[in-house]
Amino acid sequence: MIKNIKSLIIIFLIAGFGLSSCKKTEYSFGELKTPTGLTLTTAIDGQNTANPNGNGTGKVTISTTASNVISYKIDFGDGIVQLVPSGTIEYKYTNPGTANYTVTVSAIGTGGVVSTTSKKITVYVAFEIPVNILAGLTGGATKIWVTDKETSGHVGVGQPDLFFSNYYSADPNSRDAFLYDDEITFTKGANNTIQMKVDNKGLTSMIGAATSFYGFSGGDGGYPLDTQGTKNLAFSNATSGSTSAVSTQIQFKVPGNGIINFGTGATTYEILSITNTQITLRNIGADGLAWYQKLKVKP
Repeated sequence: MIKNIKSLIIIFLIAGFGLSSCKKTEYSFGELKTPTGLTLTTAIDGQNTANPNGNGTGKVTISTTASNVISYKIDFGDGIVQLVPSGTIEYKYTNPGTANYTVTVSAIGTGGVVSTTSKKITVYVAFEIPVNILAGLTGGATKIWVTDKETSGHVGVGQPDLFFSNYYSADPNSRDAFLYDDEITFTKGANNTIQMKVDNKGLTSMIGAATSFYGFSGGDGGYPLDTQGTKNLAFSNATSGSTSAVSTQIQFKVPGNGIINFGTGATTYEILSITNTQITLRNIGADGLAWYQKLKVKP
């Protein structure tokens, strides 16, 4: 009898162990908490009354906070998405020009629960001037340029679909003296920008087709154009369809009357070539023709 009782006890113990070993293990993620109080602020670098969209660096400090957050995911609105554990990041937009972006922040809580908020911003990104052009024009600081009067073609004109002066190229020292005394100063500014000042010594040389553009009337000659003031040049890729064989493929726009040293009625100039001592510029004048100017560093 005792032997049978012992056998039954053993059977029950084995059965109990089998049942306990077959029990499914349960896991818990803890309490699922949705992030609350999500905030999003942005500060555009250099933003002020004069520069409402920033100073052109494209840098924006993005700050976001919330409770019950593990991490943040930020969509910058330009195709880039990034995880930001701290909630604060300095981001740099790179597309030249002024553009609108929607910054979207997703605050991620436990178990993947997400809260989202968005903000629209407008950011100005200045074109990044190539190093050789920045150095060539300014020397890293300031350079003064004058008409390269000893060089053939220091003033020239040609077909608008060509990149050389096939109609006319000035012989050395063949133009009016008031063209040759003009001084053009290029200065490197903050964030690798370039400013320009023009001293025309009282008279600016113009073609007859462009005099009305500058507020005068008459034919080719010298006119008392006011060239005072500092101009902030806006650089960009050339839109002329030029190739690297004939151009740097970089152009700049001069605000206001667009004058450099020879008035053709243009405000945009393409840099065909540049060294530390000489520049060749091309523009489309008021007459629809391609005009050329050659400058050299003031001796």
